[in-house]
Amino acid sequence: MKKTVRGICLLSMIVCALIGCNKKSGDRVNGDGDGNGGDTTGPVVSPQDPATAATIGFFMDGWKEKTFVAPAFDEKAPPASAQVTITADASKILTKIPPTLLGNNTNIYMTQMVTEPKLLQQIQQLQPRLLRFPGGNLSSIFFWNAAPGNAPADAPPQLIDADGKTNPAGYWFGGNTDGWTMSTANYYNMLRQTGTEGVITVNYAYARYGTGPDPVAAAAHLAAEWVRHDKGRTRYWEIGNESNGTWQAGYRIDPSANRDGQPEFITGELYGRHWRVFADSMRKAAAETGHNIQIGAQLLEHDPPTWATATDKGWNAGVLKEAGASADFYIVHSYFTPYNTNSNPPEVLASAEAVSKAMMEYLRTTVQRNGGTMKPVALTEWNIFAVGSQQMVSQVAGMHAVLVIGELLKNGFGMACRWDLANAWENGNDHGLFSQGEGASGEDKWNARPAFFYLYYLQQCMGNRLVESTLPASNHNLNAYTTTFSSGHAGIALVNRAASAQTVSLNLKNFRAGERYYWYELTGGDGVSHFSRKVFVNGNGPSGIAGGPADLGRVRAFSAKTKDGLRFTLPPMSVVFIVVERQ
Repeated sequence: MKKTVRGICLLSMIVCALIGCNKKSGDRVNGDGDGNGGDTTGPVVSPQDPATAATIGFFMDGWKEKTFVAPAFDEKAPPASAQVTITADASKILTKIPPTLLGNNTNIYMTQMVTEPKLLQQIQQLQPRLLRFPGGNLSSIFFWNAAPGNAPADAPPQLIDADGKTNPAGYWFGGNTDGWTMSTANYYNMLRQTGTEGVITVNYAYARYGTGPDPVAAAAHLAAEWVRHDKGRTRYWEIGNESNGTWQAGYRIDPSANRDGQPEFITGELYGRHWRVFADSMRKAAAETGHNIQIGAQLLEHDPPTWATATDKGWNAGVLKEAGASADFYIVHSYFTPYNTNSNPPEVLASAEAVSKAMMEYLRTTVQRNGGTMKPVALTEWNIFAVGSQQMVSQVAGMHAVLVIGELLKNGFGMACRWDLANAWENGNDHGLFSQGEGASGEDKWNARPAFFYLYYLQQCMGNRLVESTLPASNHNLNAYTTTFSSGHAGIALVNRAASAQTVSLNLKNFRAGERYYWYELTGGDGVSHFSRKVFVNGNGPSGIAGGPADLGRVRAFSAKTKDGLRFTLPPMSVVFIVVERQ
């Protein structure tokens, strides 16, 4: 009889679980609309991972489980009420989060890096996971295995610019061990010391300006030799950097010096044909070392305007015609705000959502229009072009970085590498995440700019699955990105783009909250609605004129008990990173 009773009880439990015991399976199980806790005993809908989007594809391959460990904290009471309720549903997974979205760019004018312990330590803290090399336009005049002054014999001493003027070529060399530059060997050493992986851009332009009998074969062979030397350390490779651009070496060549009949100006179709030669050589080289690599082809991220060059207007059609079937992934770049414009904070922040969405919509359209197949998408350079108010080194650039990562996730990008770790001060028009210590900046060498702190806390508080978040339709100054950890925690990034404080309650559906939640408030100084070179984390700021807390290890989280409500005060122009425990 005891077995029978237990069997009946077990059957009842199963039935109860299936039908919900008079509760709908989608009922909220934490948060009652005012963020005051709510029922934590009802049924929870089990989430199901969706299929990986074609635009992410193999960039998901390195996905791993992620756990959250509770930090040291200071108790802080939540606000008594809230103006806005944000709802997130832990059962509605939009995507697993590819581990390739928080990458950055190195370059060959930021020292040997391995000689800079402070820089290496901060990269280890940041965990970008991917670091691109050798960096931007210089990829087109970089010879990875040559010593200074030893360019290939068929690399001309002068190159032609877009206006037809000849200028010294100014080649850069991977064998240069001077302290001001970075050698190829030390790039690999830096990757090893920081636990990061490379993204390598090979010199495509050499296939254009080379004066040998077969410049394409010579350039493709040089790229393949790099793959052989790499021996499987690097999975992701790019053929060329912004090769369509008038600013790029190889955009225009001297046809009289060219020996294989190339046109004066590059076209997308020509690049696509050359891309196939490079890819064949590089894949053969990878196979010889027993490894598989992924190779990207460049596309434009938006429809060229009416005044664009003929090269730009035909670029995507030509590339897709010649290389679309063979490319492993598509490469785009974006600097989000209008070029050389003194954009204000609302304009900078609004660009993240608008441009991310527009880029992916355009890529889908241009691929379909040209008969191609959608491939994984890599945004291997991104930042802002806003100038004149030190926007690039401000806390607004940090807020923008959080928004960009969130919007790239929502729109299905597979890889992203921010530009860049270090650049040049230029009166604050400096894309660098770290200062190089120029006297005019007033910063110490390798001082971390505000964006570093926003990206650091995003990394700490972002789980490995993005779930659905819903905001009121009338709200235009808040963004919310909700993720879940394998350990069961929920992570939320809330961005307040308004110049005034807002109070927010969080309604987590299909999630049983544990005892506590933790959060970090990131705000600027020197005027909440303006660009500030400072960032404060839970009230902890820099001792100097720029940057953030000197010792992140000493910054304590704020914390409250979930029974007291999931409510928050979002300071003006702030980002609040939250993690909620699960039962």
